[in-house]
Amino acid sequence: MFDALLIGFGTFSDPYVWLGLIVGALAGYLIGAIPGLGPSLGVALLIPFTYGMDPVVAIVMLVGLYVAAEYGGAITAVLINTPGTAAAVATAWDGYPLTQQGKAGVALNVSIIGSGIGILVSAVLLVLTAIPLSELALRFGPAEYFALALVGLSLVSGLSDGSALKGLIAMGLGLAFATVGLDTQTGIPRFTYSPEFFEGLPLVPVLLGLYALSEVLFMIEQGASQKVKNSKISGIMAVPMSTYLDMKWHILRSAVLGYVIGVIPGAGASIASFVSYAVAKKTSKSPETFGKGNIEGVAASETANNAAVSGAMAPLLALGIPGSATTAVLIGALMIQGIQPGPLLFTKNPEIPYSIFASLFIGVPVMIVIGLAGAKIWAQVANIPRPAIAAIVASISLIGAYASENSMYPVYVMTAFGVLGYVLRKGGIPLAPIVLALVLGEMIETNFRRAMVISRGSYDIFYTHPLTVILLAIAVLTFLVPAIGLLRRRKRSPSV
Repeated sequence: MFDALLIGFGTFSDPYVWLGLIVGALAGYLIGAIPGLGPSLGVALLIPFTYGMDPVVAIVMLVGLYVAAEYGGAITAVLINTPGTAAAVATAWDGYPLTQQGKAGVALNVSIIGSGIGILVSAVLLVLTAIPLSELALRFGPAEYFALALVGLSLVSGLSDGSALKGLIAMGLGLAFATVGLDTQTGIPRFTYSPEFFEGLPLVPVLLGLYALSEVLFMIEQGASQKVKNSKISGIMAVPMSTYLDMKWHILRSAVLGYVIGVIPGAGASIASFVSYAVAKKTSKSPETFGKGNIEGVAASETANNAAVSGAMAPLLALGIPGSATTAVLIGALMIQGIQPGPLLFTKNPEIPYSIFASLFIGVPVMIVIGLAGAKIWAQVANIPRPAIAAIVASISLIGAYASENSMYPVYVMTAFGVLGYVLRKGGIPLAPIVLALVLGEMIETNFRRAMVISRGSYDIFYTHPLTVILLAIAVLTFLVPAIGLLRRRKRSPSV
C-alpha cells in the first residue's frame, strides 16, 4: 500500500499535476465564495475543460476544486453572514459574530486551519479504509454488484433534503433516463427517437443542465441581488499556536466525525458540520458563548465539513457508489475519462486513487496558503452582480455542452435538462438522486441480467450467496425505514 502511495506522490513530479491542483483550488474558492453555487456546480462546470487532459491531471483538478469549494463557503459566511454553501451555515453562527467584534481575521484563520487539519486527518482515514473496502469488493460477482447498486439507490433519501418520497420520485426519473439507448445485450433501441440517442443520454450535458443551467434560471428569476458591503479583514495571522492546542480535541473529534458521516452515502458535509457543532457545544467549557463568537464553533464546523469530503470519496473509490451529490458528479467525470470507479479501480487504474490520496495531503498547505493570502479577494466575489454570474455560468455551460461532441445535440439535451432541473427544484425534487440513478441504472440492469444468465434463469443466486443476502437486506431496510416513518406521520396528522 505504501509503495503505491509513493507512486501517487510521484505523479506530482509532473508540473501539470501541480498546475491542475492549483487551478482547481483557485476555481473552488471562487465557486464556494459565491452564495447559491457550490462544489457540485463547480465540478460540473469544470468537467468540459478536462476534455483531452491526462486523467490524473483532470481528476486532481476536480478534487482540488471540490475541497476548496467546500471551504470557500466559509469566507462569505464569516464576513457577511451569507454562507456560500449549505455546509457553511453552522460556520456563520459564530464566524459572523466574530467579524462584528472586529475579529474577522481570527475567524478566517481558525476556519482555514481547521479545514486543513480536517482534510489531513480524513485523508489518513481514507487511505486506511478505502483499500480494505475495495479488496472486499473484489470478491463480488454480478449478484453482489446488483445488490450493491440497490443499496446505493436505497440511500437516495439521504440526498433528498429530508423527503424520502421526493427522493424516490427523483430516483424513478433517473432510472427512466438510464433506459434510453440501445439494449446492452440485444442491441434493440429503447426510447430512441433519433440515432443520436442510441448511446444513451450524454452525461456531461445532463449534469450541466441539471446543475448549472437550472441555477442560471433561478438567478434570472431572482434578478440582481443587493450588494453587501464586506467587513474589513484584519489580524489574519493573529491566532497563536496555543489556541489550536487548546482546541486540539475539538478539532480531532470533528475530523473523525466528519469523515464517518461523510462515508454514509447521502449524509454529506452539511450534516457533518451540524452534528460536529452540536457535539462541540455540548462538550465545551463555555457552551453559553456558542452563537456569540466562539472560535470552537467555527473550528468544529469547518473541520467536519472538509473531513466529510474524504469520507464521501471512500465509497466512491472503493465501491463505485457516490457518498454525496458532488461525488455523484465526480463519477461522471471519471467515466468520461474512461475510468470505472469501484474495486477494480485500484488494480486497473491505481494511479487515479493514489493520486487522489496524494492530492489530499499535498493540497492542505496549498489550500491554506491560498486561503490566507487571498481572503480579501475571495470576499469580493460575493459582490459580483448576479446577472453577471448568470451570464458567465450560462456561457461556460453552452460551450462545454457543445465541446462534448462538437454538435448542437448535447446543447439541446442540456437545455432540456436545465428546464427540467428548474421545474424539479421549484417543486422541491432533489437533483442528486437523478444523477445517482442515472449512473447506477446501467449497473443494476447489466448485473441483474448477467446473474440470471449465470444461474440459468433461477433467482436462487440472489439468496444463496451470503454477501448478496446481506446487501439486499440492507437495501430493503433502507427503503422501508423512511416509508414506515412517512406512514406513521400520515397516521398522526389529522385528516382533512
